[in-house]
Amino acid sequence: MVTTTTIVLEIKIITVTVTIHMTSIDRRYAALAVVLLAQLMVILDTTVVNVALGDIGRDLHFSPADLTWVINAYLIAYGSFLLVAGRLGDLFGRRRVFLAGVLLFTAASAACAAADGQVVLVAARFLQGVGGALASAAILALITVEFPDPDERARAMSAYIFVSVGGGSLGLLAGGALIDAASWHWIFLINLPIGIATVGLGARVVAETGQRGEGTMDLLGAALVTVATMLGVYAIVKAPDHGWLSGSTLGLAAASIALLVAFAVWERRIEHPILPGRVLAIGSLMRASAVRAALGVGLYASFFLGALYFERARGLGPLTTGVAFLPQTLTVAALSLGTTAKVVARFGPRATLLAGMAATFGGLVLLALASADVAYAPLVLAAMVLIGLGAGLSFVPILTMALADVPPADAGVASGIVNVTMYIASATGLAVVGAVADERTGALRRSGHSAADALLGGYHLGFALAAGGVAVAAGVAALVLRPAREPAAARAEA
Repeated sequence: MVTTTTIVLEIKIITVTVTIHMTSIDRRYAALAVVLLAQLMVILDTTVVNVALGDIGRDLHFSPADLTWVINAYLIAYGSFLLVAGRLGDLFGRRRVFLAGVLLFTAASAACAAADGQVVLVAARFLQGVGGALASAAILALITVEFPDPDERARAMSAYIFVSVGGGSLGLLAGGALIDAASWHWIFLINLPIGIATVGLGARVVAETGQRGEGTMDLLGAALVTVATMLGVYAIVKAPDHGWLSGSTLGLAAASIALLVAFAVWERRIEHPILPGRVLAIGSLMRASAVRAALGVGLYASFFLGALYFERARGLGPLTTGVAFLPQTLTVAALSLGTTAKVVARFGPRATLLAGMAATFGGLVLLALASADVAYAPLVLAAMVLIGLGAGLSFVPILTMALADVPPADAGVASGIVNVTMYIASATGLAVVGAVADERTGALRRSGHSAADALLGGYHLGFALAAGGVAVAAGVAALVLRPAREPAAARAEA
């Protein structure tokens, strides 16, 4: 059984382990380990809560409609604050923003665990989202600044991608295990030792970068872009319920666009904008961010639909579903040990990216063909491995190309652009793919198909749409992206 003594012991183990090794390794890699610990905490929380929704709903008497706010409050806050969080780090110090984000996330996790009512839990989840945005925006900027050498940056980005991609399936495993062993409260309490250890270690090993309090924050611009993003994300996550062409969805979208236009006009008139024109003029950043956003739709749809396929079509429980995703996670882990960095150095980021997209496309096509009773191996297993291969090979080079030309002073806001475009595109893509899959399921049911066959037919169409999205992203990447630098092998031959 999990106890307070267990939490204290875990804090001591984490702290002592990192302290022992701190003198024998490069400080930057110690800092990388610490910030990735925070990234893992944030990523785990996005899936671990999904596993616990049923228990939370019963305990706190949520209606099905209100229960969605346990997820939506976090998603709206996280997506809305990414851009401003990145700029805060540039202006006032990225370590400060990182530590503040982890502290807020940890405190909000404690509030979630102690919540005895719906309002308290939803409010705490919103604060978790704000803390997650502050920490996540600073993490990518810290990696960019600490690892300027392209080969070292590729290795650091590989570790970042492993945590970001693998954390989702690990969340399913952790959530199932914690709920079976204790209760849903522990999916939030487990963040406390991680958060406390991260703050303590981060204060020691993470170097401060940015202007360290010398900048000026555009408060009106921050308010405009945050509210605009918040309305846009809210419109997206509620569109499947209200309808994409409903007055509610269109009105929120129009309000979001109007505020973004006002933000753009305001930014051009002030001396210290949140989003400087020089950053938007970095072509490699904008093109790579767009391609990464399109690719993210396919990859995140595969995780979302894959979890539904395993649980509803194949009848697996949350813990077994997490195990079914392990080949994907382990493939990304294997690539993060240095393989992707070597491939990027040998063939260049663009060729590596296109190979990863091809693997992702193949995995999604296999899932679009998988029946509910087909054996896990070889077809479904191959799909999981291919998607893991695609994620491991794709995200490192696309991040490398996106951030290659960004000056250190703007690393935070550039990271915000990379994150927020990916987030909004993925949220929109998931909403669209989910709505189309549900409509397909309903149409099959109305035409006389069984409930099981109709459900599977909807998932198959969803996987096919996700594969089509990856194919489009690959085509755009082939046309608009250029290598950020010459491959190492080519330089050696010159």
